[in-house]
Amino acid sequence: MVVCGVIGVAVMAAVDEIVFHQILGWHHFYDRSTNSVGLMSDGLLHTGELLALIAGFFLYADLRRTRTLAPVAWAGVFLGLGIFQLFDGIVDHKLLRLHQIRYGVDVTPYDWAWNIAGLLLLLTSLMLGLHARRSGRTGTAR
Repeated sequence: MVVCGVIGVAVMAAVDEIVFHQILGWHHFYDRSTNSVGLMSDGLLHTGELLALIAGFFLYADLRRTRTLAPVAWAGVFLGLGIFQLFDGIVDHKLLRLHQIRYGVDVTPYDWAWNIAGLLLLLTSLMLGLHARRSGRTGTAR
């Protein structure tokens, strides 16, 4: 489940970086300096997410090869997605104030949507894990 959690964190970081940083241009990972520093911080985030994604898929492939991939793997992916979303929304946006979702608007609805989406992803992870447990498929062999 941890391996798939790493993949989930990397995928959500990629979605955040691609959609909100690049396509919409709403913010950079670090917005408390110049635009050049913000752009560099996006590059570092992108590097980290790619490394995590590559490492996660190598570890995933090893679990598949050794037939030790847990049936709750999808729960792990959603766990990683939700953890990234909530960490970004609470720690990066509010505690550290590295950036906001948007600037020049009331961020309250954006913050609510962002964090509720993270909670829904965690709830999905929980439901998938419980379903696997009820089905008796929580062991490590697939």
